[in-house]
Amino acid sequence: MPYCPECGGDMYYDSTTKKYVCKSCGLSLTYQQLMEMRDELRSEVESEEEKLKRKRKEYLEWWFSRKK
Repeated sequence: MPYCPECGGDMYYDSTTKKYVCKSCGLSLTYQQLMEMRDELRSEVESEEEKLKRKRKEYLEWWFSRKK
């Protein structure tokens, strides 16, 4: 069962409207829209992880550099 990208609630498929509907917040999305929203959320998370990796790398470079 898919989870809502907005609130994290359970979603069910409504065959009359051919959309996924959240049981908690009522968000209604087609399958394509649901997948697009999930991809956007994943890309935001990955960019945050990349930022953390970059900061760690910069810190290690500073730590191992010669200090005056």
